[in-house]
Amino acid sequence: MANKQQGHIKKWQDDKGFGFIETQNGESVFFHINEFKARRRPDVGEQVVFTVGQDNQGRKQAKDVQELHFVQQKMAQKNQQIRQRNAKRSAQADFESGQKKRLFLGAGFYGVLLLLAATNKLSWLVVGWYAALGVITYAMYAKDKAAAQNGDWRTPESTLHVLSALGGWVGAMVAQTYLRHKSQKPEFRVAYYLTVIINMAGLLFILSGDGLAFLEGLW
Repeated sequence: MANKQQGHIKKWQDDKGFGFIETQNGESVFFHINEFKARRRPDVGEQVVFTVGQDNQGRKQAKDVQELHFVQQKMAQKNQQIRQRNAKRSAQADFESGQKKRLFLGAGFYGVLLLLAATNKLSWLVVGWYAALGVITYAMYAKDKAAAQNGDWRTPESTLHVLSALGGWVGAMVAQTYLRHKSQKPEFRVAYYLTVIINMAGLLFILSGDGLAFLEGLW
């Protein structure tokens, strides 16, 4: 309440439409009904806030007289809005930071696959498999989100988890991050992390001698 003073209505003459406000310093200040901003008549004793100005003759007069409770309520609402806005900005900053980290993680994983294939430690077919499953899984997430928004037939969560476990977990992670789909449901998130663990275990098996022999037998 910068430039505002606080006081209480000491005297009010309703028939004449004016009264006096006693400030916190004990000073008496004249005010007119036209300066009282509430949609009612003033009450003697009520707390008000106001600015000090002058009338046409240069005499001191209270201006913009408002109920103290009303002003405090408005200030509380404004402070609440500021807190909410700051919280949203903080959440958005955290979300954008998480986006970059997840994108870096996904790119790093594919980079490791390429390096392993380039050094003949992993088949290029496996790299292609991961790339294809990543794209397919992302597309399935996008399709499911569109279905949710339009009220159409949804993709079963089990299908999304199977795709993730088979190698599409990076596509799922990117979809959850950038599409903001399936990113808030705790049960789904836990199951997703399990699919990542399962897939990493499978990749380690492939990288072992037995795993490579098993794949060669299949192909």
